[in-house]
Amino acid sequence: MRFANAPISYGVFGDLTVEGATTTEELLATMAETGYAGSELGPPGFFGSIDRMVASFDAAGIDAVGAYVPLNTQQPGPVLDRDLERMEITLDEIEAVNPGALVILADEGDAEIIAQPRKDPSRMLGAEDWKQLVETVQGAADRARARGLEVSYHPHVGTFVELPDEIERFLNDTDIPLTYDIGHVVLAGGDGVALFRRWRDRINHVHIKDVLPGVLEEARANGADFEEWFPRACTRLGEGESNLAAFAGALRDTGYDGWVVVEQDREPLTADTYRRVVADQRTNLEWLQRHLAVSAAN
Repeated sequence: MRFANAPISYGVFGDLTVEGATTTEELLATMAETGYAGSELGPPGFFGSIDRMVASFDAAGIDAVGAYVPLNTQQPGPVLDRDLERMEITLDEIEAVNPGALVILADEGDAEIIAQPRKDPSRMLGAEDWKQLVETVQGAADRARARGLEVSYHPHVGTFVELPDEIERFLNDTDIPLTYDIGHVVLAGGDGVALFRRWRDRINHVHIKDVLPGVLEEARANGADFEEWFPRACTRLGEGESNLAAFAGALRDTGYDGWVVVEQDREPLTADTYRRVVADQRTNLEWLQRHLAVSAAN
């Protein structure tokens, strides 16, 4: 196993940047100095031009391991077309920086689902809408594969593939492997360790996230904004309720030997919070090294 981090752990999501707090070059260098061996890419263009991005990863001496590609599967037309155009930018970036990095596809849900995460099963997609989701994601996967790239799918709370039954349905209806994020599975009401074991043969990438489900319960009751409550639900590794010690055991004894990517989703980065964020990511890496008993550089 090798350990990586991701821009989301530093408060980068959507179209956010680290401007005013650090630079993207310094961000990668900080990850490397902390001891991480890789990083995911962040939103399209986050690291600047392709040449600048490649130079930044080379200078830091760490690998690009994948990139998250969100798709509004239930909004065919201009919205989905924009997502697919952004995906092509991401594919160009992956081809340039590391053709072995994963294209990590995901659904984007809708406003109602995002406002009521861990949806009532009655809000699961019907047959036609589910077909639209499957065809959209499978089509995106086929486009990436046609360029020689590997793909994965990330179930995510607040989307149309969040509940364990939805993930099972997705696995049955596609040939796409999973990016398994234990935090999202736990927030969606699943047993994060048991489901990892159940789906292990379809998992080609791991995001490790510790979470506090009680924060989600409060958000459901109070209608809190996703971008406000979700960072509060994500803790440093070992401080939440994802049962990560048992998950580490499952990673070891099932022979998982791929990337383990820390994702501690958080509020946007500022100059005032930068030092604390860096310290948190050092603490997360130390937790991984203790519980998975390997060097981050191996």
